[in-house]
Amino acid sequence: MAKPTRWVTDTKDGHSEWYVDRFRRMAAEGEDLAGEARLVDAMVPRRARVLDGGCGTGRVGAELHARGHAVVGVDADPVLIEAAKADHPGPDWQVVDLAEIDLATVGQDEPFDAAVLAGNVMVFVAPGTETEVLQRVGRCVRPDGFVIVGFHVNRELALADFDTYVTDAGLRVEHRFATWDLKAWHDDADFAVSVLRHQPAPA
Repeated sequence: MAKPTRWVTDTKDGHSEWYVDRFRRMAAEGEDLAGEARLVDAMVPRRARVLDGGCGTGRVGAELHARGHAVVGVDADPVLIEAAKADHPGPDWQVVDLAEIDLATVGQDEPFDAAVLAGNVMVFVAPGTETEVLQRVGRCVRPDGFVIVGFHVNRELALADFDTYVTDAGLRVEHRFATWDLKAWHDDADFAVSVLRHQPAPA
């Protein structure tokens, strides 16, 4: 049984419903909700297979699906998955905790070309599961694929700790940016977008 995520323990009752309403309102108002998806789309081949980890209401996976990719979106929160199914038919939306994910769990025979963890996903995983989450997500991606992670560095997760979890999970930071539209990373940035690759096998 997975530990409760910070999404559950650190938020108030009704937070999931508020979150769903917030993004529906933003979409209705014409807000740009596809920035993460545009970057991932530029990095993968056409008709790629993408894991949307911690997919929330499905905005990233839906845009990737619209661009021709096969998307499996997972989130531990069933309220958010129901919203994704209602608002964005097409991708395969599933209730799965990232601390327990593997290819069999999501009904896949082949690894994904990429995985994206947007929207502060790593900030909200259960305490103590950060390395496990990154390791499991990494195992869902083919050896020459990538995992891309974005989160606010002034939240619960320090960037130095994140980098330790990355290494312990058998991954490495290939690139880091300050935004999803690739503004250069600098030490005063309050957001980090990290492209992770598998560590090379020992010679």
